[in-house]
Amino acid sequence: MKPEEGKPNQPDKHSRKVSTALFLIVLSGISFYLGGMGCSQKYRYGMPDIGNVVQSSKPEAIVPLQIKAVTFPECESSFQDYTPCTDPKRWKRYQRPRLSFLERHCPPVAERKECLVPPPDGYKSPIKWPKSRAECWYRNVPYDWINKQKSNQHWLRKEGEKFFFPGGGTMFPKGVSHYVDLMQDLIPAMKDGTIRTAIDTGCGVASWGGDLLDRGILAVSLAPRDNHEAQVQFALERGIPAMLGIISTQRLPFPSNSFDMAHCSRCLIPWTEYGGIYILEIHRILRPGGFWVLSGPPINYRRRSRGWNSTIEEQRTNYLQLQELLTSMCFKLYDQKGDIAVWQKLSNNTCYKKLNAPNNYPRKCDDGTEPDSAWYTPMRPCLVAPDQKHKAIALGALMKWPKRLHAYPERMGDVRRGSISAFKHDKSKWEMRVKHYKKLLPSLGTNKIRNVMDMSTVYGGFAAALIDDPIWVMNVVSSYSTNTLPVVYDRGLIGTYHDWCEAFSTYPRTYDLLHLDGLFTAESHRCEMKYVLLEMDRILRPNGFAIIRESAYFADAIATIGKGMRWGCRKENNERGDVNEKILVCQKKLWQSSIKSSR
Repeated sequence: MKPEEGKPNQPDKHSRKVSTALFLIVLSGISFYLGGMGCSQKYRYGMPDIGNVVQSSKPEAIVPLQIKAVTFPECESSFQDYTPCTDPKRWKRYQRPRLSFLERHCPPVAERKECLVPPPDGYKSPIKWPKSRAECWYRNVPYDWINKQKSNQHWLRKEGEKFFFPGGGTMFPKGVSHYVDLMQDLIPAMKDGTIRTAIDTGCGVASWGGDLLDRGILAVSLAPRDNHEAQVQFALERGIPAMLGIISTQRLPFPSNSFDMAHCSRCLIPWTEYGGIYILEIHRILRPGGFWVLSGPPINYRRRSRGWNSTIEEQRTNYLQLQELLTSMCFKLYDQKGDIAVWQKLSNNTCYKKLNAPNNYPRKCDDGTEPDSAWYTPMRPCLVAPDQKHKAIALGALMKWPKRLHAYPERMGDVRRGSISAFKHDKSKWEMRVKHYKKLLPSLGTNKIRNVMDMSTVYGGFAAALIDDPIWVMNVVSSYSTNTLPVVYDRGLIGTYHDWCEAFSTYPRTYDLLHLDGLFTAESHRCEMKYVLLEMDRILRPNGFAIIRESAYFADAIATIGKGMRWGCRKENNERGDVNEKILVCQKKLWQSSIKSSR
């Protein structure tokens, strides 16, 4: 049909639809091109081109990053026990109140060391587990102060070339096993798998945590680097989980509602001072229904006050103040016998509602600080109340160990894309990966490897797949990544938050195996690869291993730096044969310092 004369040509509805569609297609093409330009930086981090993946079943291999060969010198022998973020040489720079100088204070970039931390003279490969729980080589932890000062309490004793650990302690003169037996009589949940995770604040040489391992309980032993020389290093040399830390001004690097039990045996923490702020932190990290065990001052003050260098009146006042604070913080006295008292964190909401009353102390935290925020987060004089939407995280609501390990954790629902299917997929994925790892590294699963760290865990799948082996795993969740550490604890595993741009809270030579999964792909834009690898060298034992699962883009560069650290690395395919992901299996060589010790 022809248009009328004198009128413009009016397109019909179909023509308008076609024009609009063509315009959108052209606009989409331009946007895709510009977006590709804006995202071109992703190749720095080894990310494959999504377009190539869609167009071909065989994606193009990534061109690997190449760097120049490098060789790192040895540090001076005085650095053999160097802990960069808790360095005694830098303590004078920081405040003394509340012992905050013992917290993490990392050196600025200009003061970072680019050298290899040497082992002590005469260092030997550590004694294998389980024998290591009772003895270690003196030359590996050559510290005499703690031996001389604590020998009367039977912490340890030196005989010939070895230290022996008889299992004594200030509050357990009859031995740690007898002490834990008494504790189990007070807390039956320690016997049936209800209690799985624990924390020991002020751990000595971690004999308490070591004894619990035979009882199916996994404890993090925590102690500062202080005048009790190398407590944490002794613990890790024995093959017992431990890390450097102190309850002072910052929150401990753990999520809220994580531990089933907390313990303090004459750890000398002033619980009733500063408004009970240290108890508030214990409350935060203890899950609802969890237990806090205290032995030592002021428990059993009627009989013990003379030995504590104080009067009965002073200790009685301290005890009553402690009990009042605990009651106000929704703890109830669960049981007490002799030198041991046990409190339980309430799980019902009745007590927590009372915190809203005017002029109540402590008040409920409502300042916007996340309950799980725990990386350089100041402690506050307020109580973190349990989230009432989480009904299944309370002790007693969780499945008993070991069923708990494979049960879907309720808090996985808080994680983006967290679901039952994602949990099952993660489980099967890591079972397949660990099976492949054991082919590449036959020592994995034997007593040649005891202390293991998963430097970039998500749900603890790597640790779960190794649960039947004679190892323990410290699961590390990046402070910059999605918060999945609560899931790790709900499964009955242990871990910590950390930022790998900084040094980890441990001594040198404390881990047998370090495992990484895509750490450099995720963090290379923030953390320089060289410093991360030097930190790995510091905490890895001589003859220890690293399994580095990484984009093929980084693999060659990592191996080059590893060679400069005296590591031997070989590149392997992953279990799927994916050309864009490689597995480096590296071993740190045992070498003796060429610089004579000044000690």
